[in-house]
Formats: sequence, structure tokens, C-alpha cells
Amino acid sequence: MLGTFTGAVRVITIADDPRPLRSVARLLRRRPGRLTVAMLAFACKEVPLWFLPVITARIIDIVATGGEVSDVLTWFAIAGVMLLQNYPMHMVYVRNFMRVVRDTGADLRNALAARLQSLSIGYHTRVSASIVQNKVVRDVENVEIMLQQVTHPLLSATMVLVGAVTMTAIAVPQFLPVYALAIPIALILRGVLSSRSRTRNEVFRREVEGFAARVGEMATLVPVTRAHGLERTAVSRVREGAEEVRHAGYALDKLNGHVASLSWGAMQLLGVTCLVAAAVFSLTGVLPITPGEVVLLSSYFTLLTQGLTSLLMLIPVGARGLESMRSISEVLREPDLEHNEGKRDVQEVAGHLALERVSHRYSEADRDAVHEVSLDIREGETVAFVGSSGSGKSTMLNLVLGFVRPTSGRIVLDGADMQELDLRTVRRHMSVVPQESALFEGSIRDNIAYGLDDVSPDRIRQALVDANAAEFIDALPDGWDTLVGERGARLSGGQRQRLAIARALIRDPRILLLDEATSALDPESEALVKGALDRLMTGRTTLIVAHRLSTIRRADRIIVLERGEVVEQGAHADLLRAGGRYAHLHSTQNDVS
Repeated sequence: MLGTFTGAVRVITIADDPRPLRSVARLLRRRPGRLTVAMLAFACKEVPLWFLPVITARIIDIVATGGEVSDVLTWFAIAGVMLLQNYPMHMVYVRNFMRVVRDTGADLRNALAARLQSLSIGYHTRVSASIVQNKVVRDVENVEIMLQQVTHPLLSATMVLVGAVTMTAIAVPQFLPVYALAIPIALILRGVLSSRSRTRNEVFRREVEGFAARVGEMATLVPVTRAHGLERTAVSRVREGAEEVRHAGYALDKLNGHVASLSWGAMQLLGVTCLVAAAVFSLTGVLPITPGEVVLLSSYFTLLTQGLTSLLMLIPVGARGLESMRSISEVLREPDLEHNEGKRDVQEVAGHLALERVSHRYSEADRDAVHEVSLDIREGETVAFVGSSGSGKSTMLNLVLGFVRPTSGRIVLDGADMQELDLRTVRRHMSVVPQESALFEGSIRDNIAYGLDDVSPDRIRQALVDANAAEFIDALPDGWDTLVGERGARLSGGQRQRLAIARALIRDPRILLLDEATSALDPESEALVKGALDRLMTGRTTLIVAHRLSTIRRADRIIVLERGEVVEQGAHADLLRAGGRYAHLHSTQNDVS
């Protein structure tokens, strides 16, 4: 596991080059052995392509001069040997090169996953999950397709060019300048078309990403959309995105059509020109060219122009692959990281937290979300944060989790500044129970033991019992092997919350964060969840965010926040007697209920 992560980090340093072609080349060179074997096998298997014209020319000249049948059979035997070796060499090439391609694709996906886990929570709130998914799935696939479809024609054209130039230099060196015409024409075509192809591919990629975000939004909001009869509005939003993708895709298709037509026409004209030139030189005696050599020169030029045509027609595929590589590099070069490398690992946590004049202001905000908050939270203490919407309650939890960092001040955990700690190791001693528990598609057992190795059945069972979840799970046909569905869709809200509590219990955290953990539940489910939470909170430092004040009466301390500042703190009864902001919130909720 560690090796995979380390490898992913190495790929990040390679693939974050802003020049996508260079990034691709450096990624391929990570496996020099397989790549070298693949290139050698390709060179062997392509020998018939450029040597068969030589054999054809020799046989034609033997026939034209009345030569021996044995000479024809000799050349036939040579051709047979070359053709027979093509199959094993081709398979050696495919096995090695495609392994490199697939390994590169896996490396990129692993690198993206590692980078996404290192990026700050702020990045993930800005960027749609659908766009991220598009980069990991579609963009990496485009890079693989580019390597599959472009490499073979590129190598083949290179082999043909080398073979054709070599054999022509031996047979008719005077004809070499004619070959030189093909290269600059192909480069001019590539130069003219590539820049436009890059621009159109970038526009198309941006439109596809935007469309993916809209589709993801539509899928997430289906219950809301259906509940309010807004199906037409949702379809209309997706239709607008689909129309933008259609327009950008059609413009790209038209450009690709120009590429294909111009490339084919220019190269075919060059091929015909070469044939005519060889015939004229032979007939006029300008060059001593035999009939076989006319065929030889024409065949080589045809092969050369076909190879160049194939490469030019693959400009769209290459441009799409390189644009996808740029898209991947956007993630790998994203600077908004949670910096943990080189910081101190945390092996044990007691749970003593101290906030020293902590402030945090979100980017582009005109005031602090939390302003100069100082708190000392003892080990095992239960502290609740209350206040009106926007008072900074959730920001307080995010600060303790390290999802956001203090703009000023510092947070101290067990005497150590959290800025100096590897937060990944700190969070192994924390558990969060949010308002909407996050379950993945899998079994109940998998969700509870997520990320833990060798969890005994007894330990799972005890966690379910303590979470008040054992009874409903025992009633399921497959028990804790029951699949919960995507995001736990086959379970009720209360059942999902109790599984989230079981998942926290099995980890035995020292710090517990409860974010509106019961606010979305009916009274019966709330009672079961509160009972489970009481067991979970015992002996642990617990921070609670709650709108319903009835859920936090037994907290050791209640912190009242307004506009990011602490305006009151104390026990429930003391705050009521004080008649301040908390008493006002409490009376307001009682009046509403």
C-alpha cells in the first residue's frame, strides 16, 4: 500500500509538467525495460513493410531481363521468413507496449486519487465531483487511446522513412531530394492544423466538464426536483448543457474533417507525383532507373505518404489526448494542498484541545467567520456550539478537523501546535458523525469496518449493539452482509445514523465531532440515536454543533457564538439563569415547538 502511494507521488512530480507531450514521454520512460523490448520487437515486425518493395523490384527486374526461376524462389523464401516473424514479434510488441500503456493509465489514476486526497477541503467545495470523476475516468482514458492509436502509425512511418531513405540511397541516391518534399509539407499541415485543433479540443473539454457537473447536479437533486414538480426545469438545464457540448463537438468535427481531407489529398498528390517523376526519369534517361526501381521508388513513396497521412489524420486523437493530459495536470499542479509531508506523526491522542485567539476568514469574504476565539477544552469534556445560522459553528468543527486552517492564532492538541502535526495521523484518533451520514455502496459490514484491517466479528457485533443498530440489522435477510445501496439508499435516515455511530465506535476515537447528528430524524429514531450517542461520547472529548437546544442540555459546557465570536459560555442551567443570548434562543425554540 505504501509503495503504491509513493509511486503515485512520483507520478505527480512527473505529470505536473505544463507541457503535456513531455509529461507523456516521461511517464512512458518510467518502464525503460518493457519500452525497449517493445521498440525492438516493433522494428523487427515492421521489416517486411519497407523491405518487400525491394523484393518486388528484384523479381520484376529478374522477369524483365529473363533471369532464373531459382532467383525468384530465393527472394520468395526471404519474403516468407520476414512475413512469418511478423506475428511473434507483433505479439511481443503488444504485450510489452500495451502493458506500459495500461500501467501508465493506472499510474495516472492512482496519482489523481493521491492528489485529490491531498488537496484541501476548499478545493473540493469549489470543484464539482462530476468534473473530478470526468478527469479520473474520461481524461485518463483519452491519454490511453492516444498512446494506442498514435504510437503505432508514428513508429511505422519512422521505420518506413528510415528503410526507404536507406534503400533508395543504395539503389538510386539521385532520387532522394524527391522524398524531401513530403516532410516539410506534412510539417506545414501539422503546424497549421495543430494549434486550431488544440483550441477546439480545449473548448470541447471545458463544455463536457460543465455538462458533467450539470448531470451530477441533476442526479443529486432528483428528490427535490420531483417533490416540487420541476422536472421540466431540470431537463431544460441539462438540455442547455447538451446543446453547448453539441455545438463545440460539431465545430471540432468540422475541423477534424478539414484535417483528414487536406492530409489525404496532399499526400496522394505527392505519391502520384513521385510515380510520374520516376517514370519520366526512366523513359528520358535522365536517371538510369530500371522498371523494378520505378516500382521500388513508387512503393516507398506510397508507403511514406500513407504513413504521413495516417499521422496527420491522427492529429485530432493526439490533440484530444494532450488536452486530457493538460486537464489531468490541472489537478496535479493545483497548489491548494493540505500540507502534511514532513510534519510530526501522532501516535496517541489524549483529547485536550486549546484554541488561542483563533480567527478564520474564507477567501473573498468581507469578515471573519470565526474571530479571535479562545477556548480550553479538557480531555473527556463535552462542548456544544450553538448560535444562529452563519455564527461560525461549523467553521469551529472544520478548524479542529484541520479542514480549514486558522488565519491567525493557533490550535493546540495535547500541548502541540496542530500546524506542526501530520493531520492525517491526528484524524485517525477522531470520528465525525454528520447530519447526513456518508455510506458507500457495499455491505453493512464493509461500511462499519471501512479502512480497518482484521476486524473481528465480535468487535463488529459489539459496535452494532452499542449503536442500537443490532436489532434492525438482525431482522434483515442477510444480516450485516446486506447491501446498503448507493449512499445507503436502502436504509432509513435513523438506520444510517446508527451505522455511522457504529463506524465511529469501532474506531474508539479520542475526539468526537457531532454535526447536527439528530436534526433530520423523527422522534423515535432520534431517541435511539441519542442513546447510541451517549455511549459513544462516554470518556471522549466531544464537540457538538446543534440547532435543537434540547439535544445538548447535558453538555459540560455550551458555547454561544454570534458573528464568529463567543458571546456566552457555561452549563445549560447557568445560561438560562443568566437570561442572555442562549436563554433567548431557548425560549424562541420552545415558543415554536
